[in-house]
Amino acid sequence: MKHLSTFGERAFRFYTSLELRNKLPRGVVAMNPYRTPRNRDYIRLFLRKFFSDNHKRVLVFGINPGRFGAGITGVTFTDPVALETFCGVPNDLPKKRELSSVFIYEFIKLWGGPNKFYRDFFLTAVSPLGFVKYGRNFNFYDHPALLRDIKPFLIRSIESQLGFGARRDAAIVLGTGKIRQVFEDLNRECSFFKAVHVLEHPRFIMQYRRRKLRDYLRKYCEVFRQVLIE
Repeated sequence: MKHLSTFGERAFRFYTSLELRNKLPRGVVAMNPYRTPRNRDYIRLFLRKFFSDNHKRVLVFGINPGRFGAGITGVTFTDPVALETFCGVPNDLPKKRELSSVFIYEFIKLWGGPNKFYRDFFLTAVSPLGFVKYGRNFNFYDHPALLRDIKPFLIRSIESQLGFGARRDAAIVLGTGKIRQVFEDLNRECSFFKAVHVLEHPRFIMQYRRRKLRDYLRKYCEVFRQVLIE
């Protein structure tokens, strides 16, 4: 009997085949944690634990991996501490927290934990590879030429992730500024999703609105619940 691949297996093939061949601006370097056997083992364990099925999920898009989170672990919005403590994937990566990951796992805890959350949602990014410029996080849309050059890569990446088993009725974008505009432009051009819901980015909340953390957590819960019933 032919083996039918799971959501997680399709995701693993996608991540471990990622390659960006574009020439990058001076000082900009792409992060690809999926090249090392150690990181491949971590993401394989993560995907097997939460995505060994063919249940359709809502894609939740961030910007691009950061150097203390998915840029290290390969798991979107998940730093090494969250990967081990919340997701149950032991690792020997540097145990440094990332602000976005702190918020996301506070939200996931409020939602009911990783098992419940990942049953219905898949965290990803508009660019599945992150960037640093002279050692600091760099958002791809901050350089117009880079955005133009990697646009085909972004489109192919979203198309590939739809093939995991994503719902196409709605997607969630985390970020109300430039990333919202970029994503909505791509969606208008390619008709990936019928509806796009937008929330404030976790890092913005933790850095500038932390006193209203509970309000934002409630807002996240409301929007995520709304998407599930659409």
